[in-house]
Amino acid sequence: MAERLKVAVIGTGSLGKEHARLYADLASANRHLLQFAGVHDSNPLAAEKIADKYRVPFFSSLSVAVSAADAFSIVTPTNTHFEIARELLQAGKHVLVEKPMTESSRQAAELVQLAQSKDLILQVGHVERFNPVFKYMESVATEPRFIEAHRLSPYPARSTDIGVVLDLMIHDLDVVLAFVKSPVVHVDAVGIPVLSQSEDIANARLRFANGCVANLTASRVSVERLRKIRVFSSGPMTSYVSLDYRAQEGFIYRIAHDGEEESSLLKKLLHARDSTIVSEFGGKKIVREPVPIEKDEPLKLELQSFIRCIREKQIPIVSGESGKRALDLAMEITRQVQNIRVSAA
Repeated sequence: MAERLKVAVIGTGSLGKEHARLYADLASANRHLLQFAGVHDSNPLAAEKIADKYRVPFFSSLSVAVSAADAFSIVTPTNTHFEIARELLQAGKHVLVEKPMTESSRQAAELVQLAQSKDLILQVGHVERFNPVFKYMESVATEPRFIEAHRLSPYPARSTDIGVVLDLMIHDLDVVLAFVKSPVVHVDAVGIPVLSQSEDIANARLRFANGCVANLTASRVSVERLRKIRVFSSGPMTSYVSLDYRAQEGFIYRIAHDGEEESSLLKKLLHARDSTIVSEFGGKKIVREPVPIEKDEPLKLELQSFIRCIREKQIPIVSGESGKRALDLAMEITRQVQNIRVSAA
């Protein structure tokens, strides 16, 4: 693809405006390769404000937008994802649809099949897969045995049309499905509504075929914002990794190698900030080290990957199939949560 790729954003709310910002930045830095073609929103005033800010066209309708761009970010309420994505794919356009990709597994399957039949890119916006934290975690925790994730936030001004499982927990579901690389064989879930009609707090315990267990908690009625994951891994290097998605930092706890106490590397580590021997027993030492993560903006990396997949005809890191797997699991958790509420009533 030698000509400039034209990208547009459908939906200019709290997240859509961030897509617009980054497309504008990427287009400015790569004028010969990328053009930010414009924006569309059901709220014309919101879209016009973003269009004016980045000096791009405001599309009065989706049909007008379709004729002006090659690829689209769909950043609209979940109940609109399927219809918009289907129309764009049928028109031969590449699509990045925010999570959750659709309201149902049937809709997701239809989009996946449509994209495949037309040889188009369908990517799902599970942004944590582009967080440098995830890349580091994959490199060190090679045989995860137990995973614990917490994703907490105050009550949002957006995504109130869905419960906390589809709003927040689905990020961690996508992460563990990609990370563990083994099918889920058992799910136990519970959740309760607090401020909305659907669940605002939920917990799910997943057991995988390879024996790994993941315990995930999500809340959107918390007083603090928290996005953390802890992984206990076996294998050649038994370790425990505690990572913060938001701060893009954390620690790895591991057993020091024989003779490492006298090595110059360990001495440097132990003199470094936040590095220490935290436990000793039977001649073995557990060393805590800050992890070497190069920080970056995950959403920017996600959009860059989307563009690269289109230009180089690559399978997306978070493909439509990956998005559907996370959605299927989220729907099962939601079903269990709702059944428990009905039983309790």
